[in-house]
Amino acid sequence: MLVSNLEQNWESGAGTPDGSMAANPTLLCIHHDPAQLSVLQENGYDLVTAANGCEGLRLFSSRPVDAIVLEYNLGLLDGSVIASQIKQVRPKIPIVMLAEHADLPDGALHAVDVLVSSSDPPHFLWAAVHFLLTVKPAQHREAKLTEQAAIHPHRLGRPREDGGRPGDASQSAAHEVRIDRKGAPFSPKEWESIRDGIFRF
Repeated sequence: MLVSNLEQNWESGAGTPDGSMAANPTLLCIHHDPAQLSVLQENGYDLVTAANGCEGLRLFSSRPVDAIVLEYNLGLLDGSVIASQIKQVRPKIPIVMLAEHADLPDGALHAVDVLVSSSDPPHFLWAAVHFLLTVKPAQHREAKLTEQAAIHPHRLGRPREDGGRPGDASQSAAHEVRIDRKGAPFSPKEWESIRDGIFRF
């Protein structure tokens, strides 16, 4: 029943027609102390906060968000239950869970994309959200471009209908791949800077 209500409310909610994110991605943060997540707001994310699971599900059903940041220990409805409910409605929405791995029962992470330890420095949470919303989609777009080029290699040299020279499409595809590579996975130096709390992207 809960999932059915969430689906109905989400489908009638506002959102971008193509499913893309707004200029400043909005995060639904379900946490007993949202002030602990200030690093996300400081780095340009808009936050919608809830202090418990029921309130979090209500907010999720009433407004569009780009990702979920979820504490595991939420009382009556723990984080794994909330994550499962959300994924049944929007299977592709990224979910970051804050918890100590040793405290989690088996299966607690089956609906979660990334686990960040509650004892890690705040910038680890930022890095996880940044990866899910920026790096991973760029990897997906690049993989699709590579796959399309492999399936239809003859199309790359075909003259464009607007009068472009043969090979223009190939150059355009290569340019798009170069742009996507800006969002490539973090290098060892970048991960080192994340661990040190210094962001160098």
